[in-house]
Amino acid sequence: MSLKDRLGDDIKAAMKARDKVRLEAVRGIKKALLEKEIELRAEGKDALSETDELELLTKQAKQRRDSIAQYSQAGRDDLVQQETQELEVIETYLPQQLSDNEIAAAVDAAIAKAGASTAKDLGKVMGPLVKELKGRADGQKIQALVKAKLGG
Repeated sequence: MSLKDRLGDDIKAAMKARDKVRLEAVRGIKKALLEKEIELRAEGKDALSETDELELLTKQAKQRRDSIAQYSQAGRDDLVQQETQELEVIETYLPQQLSDNEIAAAVDAAIAKAGASTAKDLGKVMGPLVKELKGRADGQKIQALVKAKLGG
């Protein structure tokens, strides 16, 4: 089942269940997906690939995390709660996230593979590592671990 079909089914289910938070979150994802498809049609592509869909969902999740941080600093607990609930819905469409231990093991392997030893080698490690862990780990978390291990 494609993501678009799954979103349509989930919208119907949320409407029947009168789950306002889930309905708004899923509608937001579907809207972003349709906008991305329109953007790609202008470039001559027919449909989104799974990679494009994953990037879109990852971006949506990152936006929610950033909003949560900003609303927390501003003391807007009501908005923090709303964004947190939407983030939980978005995460149901993302691949299973890796644990901190799994991320650390991947970082160690990437550092060894790249032969990195100093903070100057950050780019050598980050490029392939981010591609490998795309959608399964937060980029900021990956970068923080790599910097810590390379002494950056």
